[in-house]
Amino acid sequence: MRATLMYGAGDVRVEIVPDAHLIEPTDALVRVRRAGICGSDLWPYKSMEPTESGRRMGHEFIGVVEDVGSEVKTIKARDLVVSPFLWSDGTCVFCREGLHSECLHGGRYGFDEVDGGQGEAVRVPQADGTLVVLPVGADEGLMPSLLTLADVMGTGHHAAVAAKVGPGKTVAVVGDGAVGLCGVIASKRLGADRIILLGSNPERATLGQEFGATDVVRERGEAAVERFAS
Repeated sequence: MRATLMYGAGDVRVEIVPDAHLIEPTDALVRVRRAGICGSDLWPYKSMEPTESGRRMGHEFIGVVEDVGSEVKTIKARDLVVSPFLWSDGTCVFCREGLHSECLHGGRYGFDEVDGGQGEAVRVPQADGTLVVLPVGADEGLMPSLLTLADVMGTGHHAAVAAKVGPGKTVAVVGDGAVGLCGVIASKRLGADRIILLGSNPERATLGQEFGATDVVRERGEAAVERFAS
C-alpha cells in the first residue's frame, strides 16, 4: 500500500510499504478515506534530523473498517469511524479519568510499528477504546467536515469546556486558525452570549462570524483589551 514518510526536514515521500494488517486481537484494520495534515507535522518538517528508514506520518483520519480482531466488541466491518490523534484502551485508570493521552497501554500513530494515518490503511491498536463509529453513511461530501472530528474540532471543544463556556458568558478566542474557529463553533454550541474572535485574516474572520463570532478584533495587546472593554 502507499503511505507518507518523512525522512528529515523538508523530505517527505509517498512510498510503497507493507500492507496494514491485524496483529493483536484488539486491533481493527481501517481503510482510510480522508487524512489530515496537522500543525504539529510542521515541527519535524522544519527540524527532523535525517534518517535512512523514514517515519510514518499522519495521526488524524477517518475511514471504513475492513476487519477487526477477535476481542473487538464495539466496532465491526463496514463501520465508518473516526480516530483521535492517539490510541488508547479506554479502560485504564487514566482513561477512566478522561486522560486518554496518558493511557497505560496507548501510543502514537507512526511509532512502534504502528501505521501512520497518511496512508491507504491503518492498523488501529486498542480499537474499542480508540475508534468512534460515525452514525452517517460514507458520503464523500461529508468527509472533509467529518475529518475535523479527528483532532481540530475536539481540541477547540476541549478548550471551550476547560474555559467553562456556557450560557450568559463572554468568550475571547485568541487566534483565527483551525483550532480557534472550532473553538468558536464549540462556544456557540455551549451557549455563549458573546464570542470575540481575535484574528487578522479577513477570510477567517468571515468564517468565524458565520460560525457564531459576534465580534472580530484585529488588534493585539493593550489595544485588544481596550476593544474588549468597549
